[in-house]
Amino acid sequence: MKVLADDHRATREFVAKPIGKSADVMYSYLSLVQDDPTVQIVNNAQRAYVERFIQGDPDLGRLPVLSAAAPFKAGGRKNDPASYVEVEKGDLTFRNAADLYLYPNTLVVMKVSGAQVKEWLECSAAPFNQIDVHRRQPQSLINWDFRTYNFDVIDGVQYQIDVTQPARYDAKCQLINPAASRIQDLRWQGKPIDPKATFLVATNNYRAWGGKFAGTGEQYVAFASPDENRSVVAAYISNETRTHGAVQPQADHNWRLAPIASATPLDIRFETAPAAKATQFIEKYADYPMKAVGSDETGFAIWQVDLQKQAENK
Repeated sequence: MKVLADDHRATREFVAKPIGKSADVMYSYLSLVQDDPTVQIVNNAQRAYVERFIQGDPDLGRLPVLSAAAPFKAGGRKNDPASYVEVEKGDLTFRNAADLYLYPNTLVVMKVSGAQVKEWLECSAAPFNQIDVHRRQPQSLINWDFRTYNFDVIDGVQYQIDVTQPARYDAKCQLINPAASRIQDLRWQGKPIDPKATFLVATNNYRAWGGKFAGTGEQYVAFASPDENRSVVAAYISNETRTHGAVQPQADHNWRLAPIASATPLDIRFETAPAAKATQFIEKYADYPMKAVGSDETGFAIWQVDLQKQAENK
């Protein structure tokens, strides 16, 4: 029993160990509808790790580095309105890094083509319901049958997701609509991505070896790191704090939902946490006009998102 008690005490001391500071809050309340800080910091950390690792490598060192990360805590399976990342501004510990990166995955880097980046994103865009541009009744944006950990955001490229289009892939990344394309205006360094160009994509061992997404599977692995992704995040926070005084977690807005042009007034809705801090965060950081319209039977807050307003202002 003493051994177990000692182990438990050591674990508590480890997760409470300071790792740095954050210049702003990191909440995942909007992570399914816009670029968000909890995914951004993971992608920033993974890209920095890989770029440092490949320096001087005659093959990999010349390739652009992208990074893929997904929201792990964003409402569970539509069963837990309290299951969101809530990292406060100020001092951070390893417990915060573990909240930002929930699973004990290790970092793996894939070597893929521009075309595979596009298809990877198409599979990631499947969790949205198709919006009917002629329907006035409420329409739910998020298809909760899909797991949020499959909603990869790929950082280092810019793109929009057109939710008026049908999904190209199903939840298992099986092609179901070959003519469909939700990923629009995919760019790298401001120019349309070259389908034949080669990129490195930092991800995790679960995604890398799974082989479901385009560009994943053993044949595409450039190298596998022994380091856990959450340890990479913790090290990044520490380094940014030493260098700049605090990590800057703001999203870079490399992706967004595409504007919808329709003469019909649309009522598009999504669910998120009901907490007061969620409301304050949404009111401050929403990329699109949003309005709270109620709650559902599970306790989630329901918000209306106006994708037409940005179309009018585009």
